[in-house]
Amino acid sequence: MSEHPIQGLMSTTMEKIREMIDVNTIIGDPITTPDGTVIIPVSKVGFGFAAGGSDFASKQPKDLFGGGSGAGVSIQPLAFLVVCNGEVKILQMDNSENTADRMVNLVPEVIQSIADLFKKPTKETIIKETN
Repeated sequence: MSEHPIQGLMSTTMEKIREMIDVNTIIGDPITTPDGTVIIPVSKVGFGFAAGGSDFASKQPKDLFGGGSGAGVSIQPLAFLVVCNGEVKILQMDNSENTADRMVNLVPEVIQSIADLFKKPTKETIIKETN
């Protein structure tokens, strides 16, 4: 029995989804800063897939088929893992209705948090912490 056209349609769509999404989409490529701190982005990925088709009656010996398929992908940033001096910290992003706005608003906070990780303690800081 020969392969039905819907099988080829579904196979092609699934292959394209496989090309778009890999593990690096969820756990991003590590970013290493000059002082050796490693920052790893973590995202949530969701996708949907649909395919359908129909055979049409024909007076010709060749079968007629009509079909279509589609897929959608959603990527939502969740957090950053920061590895500095053997310690791992997570900078979690809050869920909000508009992720793009939330990301823009978080940039200064993330930069400040990362900068705080790089600061070396001063004499004043050490005295304050011991008292």
